[in-house]
Amino acid sequence: MPLPIRILTVVPEEILRAGIRAIIESAEGLQIIGEAENESAGLRLFRKLQPDVAIVALRFGQACALDLIPEFVNGSGNSSIIVLAGHSGDAEISKALKLGAAGFICYDTSADELTAALRSVAAGRYFITDRVAQTLGESIGKEQLTRTETNILGMLVGGMSNKEIAFALDISENTVKSHLKNIFNKLGVSDRVTAVTTAIRRGLVRVDL
Repeated sequence: MPLPIRILTVVPEEILRAGIRAIIESAEGLQIIGEAENESAGLRLFRKLQPDVAIVALRFGQACALDLIPEFVNGSGNSSIIVLAGHSGDAEISKALKLGAAGFICYDTSADELTAALRSVAAGRYFITDRVAQTLGESIGKEQLTRTETNILGMLVGGMSNKEIAFALDISENTVKSHLKNIFNKLGVSDRVTAVTTAIRRGLVRVDL
């Protein structure tokens, strides 16, 4: 009989951990070997237990798991990482996969999708749900923001005026306006409010919750 797939969950919400645990315990060939409610405890357990798969939440309060993925990946032998998110912005999905995550799922993932994800990444394959794939597909062909544009967009989300952005970056207000025009064109929007909501929806900037 093959050994079960050993799974660690690093998720802050108890109700989510309980739901994941119930699904895994009812599935053949899957085994929960540890649970953690914060990133530091999760990393310690990950290094100690070396699970086959770790399910890691995207957010821990104001902290973002995207910054932690390299630590999990570098500390693993043959472990695979699945990121669990409340929503899926194309920028967050792309970055998670580029940083080494093998899968990306959302809170509304079904039990069948979760077990399929666990089996797929444990076998060395990538897994994203249909919803996540659709989100990525919608971003194909969209022009990427430059680092400066992303920085300015973050300031815009933070409520800064053109004058404040210009002062922070030591550039003229006209230069800020030029950058904003490029940002609006790339996002397909025509005003600051829509730019902010689009940036948050797509995960282009970090927003502390």
